[in-house]
Amino acid sequence: MGASKTDQFSELQNNLANIARAMGHPARVAIIEYLLKADACVCGDIVDELPLAQPTVSQHLKELKSCNVIKGETEGNSVCYCINESTWNFFKEWMEAGSEKMAEKKCC
Repeated sequence: MGASKTDQFSELQNNLANIARAMGHPARVAIIEYLLKADACVCGDIVDELPLAQPTVSQHLKELKSCNVIKGETEGNSVCYCINESTWNFFKEWMEAGSEKMAEKKCC
């Protein structure tokens, strides 16, 4: 595999790619959907909802958190997870701008 050339792309492009990579797994999409529904929860709540073992869910949460898609705050012995609104809004605004551009196109 070749060397990464991420430095040849804008910060915006790299940030969007990181978000897309983090959300590029169906288990992570399910976690995001659950957090949108539940507002916030601990890992055990998510484990109860998914057909995955706790360590697997924890790895997916770690990946989502490392790309700032979710946030986690320690509460006693557990971590309470929620959607990172600033990242969500950043991605949403980019998607809306793209949708507007698509609406203006006259191409197939």
